[in-house]
Amino acid sequence: MTEELPAGVAELIARSNRLGSDATVTNYGGGNTSAKVTQVNPATGTETELLYVKGSGGDLGTLKATGLAVLERDRLLGLDAVYRGVEHEDEMVGLFPFCSFGTGGATPSIDTPMHGLVDFDHVDHLHPDSVIALACAADGEELVQKIWGGTVGWVPWKRPGWELGKAMRELSAQPGVIGAVLGGHGLTAWGETSDEVEARSLQIIRQAQEYLDAQSVAEPFGPVVAGHEALDPAARRARAAELFPHLRGIASADRRQVGHFTDSDVVLDFLSREKLPQLVALGTSCPDHFLRTKVRPLLLDTAVDAPIDEVAARLAELHAEYRTEYQAYYDRHATPESPAIRGADPAIVLVPGVGMFSFGADKQTARVAGEFYVNAINVMRGAEGVSRYAPVSEADKFDVEYWQLEEDKLKRRPAPKALAGRIALVTGGASGIGLATVQVLAEHGANVIIADVNADGAEKVAEELGGPDKAVAVAINVTDFDQVKAGIAAGVVAFGGIDLIVNNAGITRAGSVTDTTLEDWDLQYSIMPRGSFLVTKAAEAALKAQGLGGDIINICSKNSVFAGPNNIAYSSAKAAQAHMVRLLAAELGEYGVRVNGINPDGVVRGSGIFSGGWGASRAKTYGVAEEDLGKYYAQRTVLKEEVLPEHIALAVLALTNGTLPITTGLLVPVDSGVPQAFMR
Repeated sequence: MTEELPAGVAELIARSNRLGSDATVTNYGGGNTSAKVTQVNPATGTETELLYVKGSGGDLGTLKATGLAVLERDRLLGLDAVYRGVEHEDEMVGLFPFCSFGTGGATPSIDTPMHGLVDFDHVDHLHPDSVIALACAADGEELVQKIWGGTVGWVPWKRPGWELGKAMRELSAQPGVIGAVLGGHGLTAWGETSDEVEARSLQIIRQAQEYLDAQSVAEPFGPVVAGHEALDPAARRARAAELFPHLRGIASADRRQVGHFTDSDVVLDFLSREKLPQLVALGTSCPDHFLRTKVRPLLLDTAVDAPIDEVAARLAELHAEYRTEYQAYYDRHATPESPAIRGADPAIVLVPGVGMFSFGADKQTARVAGEFYVNAINVMRGAEGVSRYAPVSEADKFDVEYWQLEEDKLKRRPAPKALAGRIALVTGGASGIGLATVQVLAEHGANVIIADVNADGAEKVAEELGGPDKAVAVAINVTDFDQVKAGIAAGVVAFGGIDLIVNNAGITRAGSVTDTTLEDWDLQYSIMPRGSFLVTKAAEAALKAQGLGGDIINICSKNSVFAGPNNIAYSSAKAAQAHMVRLLAAELGEYGVRVNGINPDGVVRGSGIFSGGWGASRAKTYGVAEEDLGKYYAQRTVLKEEVLPEHIALAVLALTNGTLPITTGLLVPVDSGVPQAFMR
């Protein structure tokens, strides 16, 4: 691929980004676009027609040149001579790389024939809600004819591949036909220029929506069911925080998942309506939808205000039924050549009155799964408004979900990082040790809840780590139990639960017995041992409800075992924090929760505590200049190395990344070797 893109390719990328920026036009990662351009082949000096098409796994909204596959079109068309029929069309994908131009760019997708076999220079394949509503209507073909009178064709359901490409070639050759509705699937349009195909795509989408708006019955989902009305926003969020760990537990029976909560008006209205159970049972609509959402959601049928123990018991029953049904679905359609079952847990859980809970291997996947189900709701509303919702058959869904080509795509994904799927909360996470810790945890795949009294600082860190798909900030003063509970609830709603707690918030007021005021004593005890207790207590219910185990790390101090001078309140508070490690390890072990502690030496560089006056105080105690305090601490150690925030962060990582899976009740010195603090 050349550095300077041909004009047609630059137009293709710009068009793709525009189309992909609107979720009602196409979903994240869904659809594909293409352009055919003529370039000189440097190997032959002759002009060659090239097909630039979005590659496998790419996203239109963020598409760049590196996401395009590039093929020589004459060689792609030549594959028609070796095509052996629909029973063998999957083998064609393995031949696409032999049609590559130069390095070939991205991996060609299964939709490549839909673009390459059509003679128009520009092709769009999209998944707009309004068009899929017609594609999934019981009388979709008649509706398409009624709306467009033959200028937009109809193609009955075909799995993507060479056969669908041939159907597009035949339709596009008919005079006056500008595109096609693909039964159970979506929209394909074509044009001579990039502007023309984009205009045609948007025209078809707009006209489909106008028809639905004009012809739909008043209540496509039926009347509101008493008791299914949405709770007020604050009550919804509180109930979501209470339910989410239980739901995450069932969604993670096969493999750990991260969650996303959606309580938009579209979702809440759907969940309140009479037709909800039968529409949920029919499952999602087009292939892009059910690949993300599984063939159907799990619907919780308890009262919106039912006691949580009653809900948990009912969830266990519904989960068992769901797994049994999913296994039966797999067994009904699997052949000896089918990929192994990938897990039988729901990806979408619907709770009337509260909202939708979606799950995935990471936050983005969970969020996108929820977005796809919102698209499915829109499709169901459109279809039910003018006809009857009739998605593709269960067998056809299985053929896509357990398609070997989809399995191959999954295998190309990079291996998950050590903390992938883990949700971590770090107190004092906006600076010093806490900041280094959230950075290391996020780098190794965890979603991070940054808890700090400095709300602006925590927000800044969350943005730097990648925003809501990676990290969220919560304002917490760990001495205030209401703030602690609210902050943890907000973190649970953001990611679905909590797996890893780092009790790092701290403060110090140096002084002898004589110098230490009662206020200084109470402040240090309220932030460190009491704060660690409050955070752990507030998170306990979520840790237990998930059934996934977990980690609690107390950032203690070498002072918890070393009786240094003029530091009675801080050192004894840290000793209480350290002994809490042992007590919690013994208490929470039956739930698979490991509890460990870290005893750092004084961390001067990057420390909010030391820069707030503590450094000057300790320097005066030891008779050194404040700027030399870190060096002083280092020289009294065995290794003569200064302790830095990242050293403590790496110790947190070692205790939580699976390296020490059965270690609990341990206090780890991270102090460069202070002999007086050696554990004994």
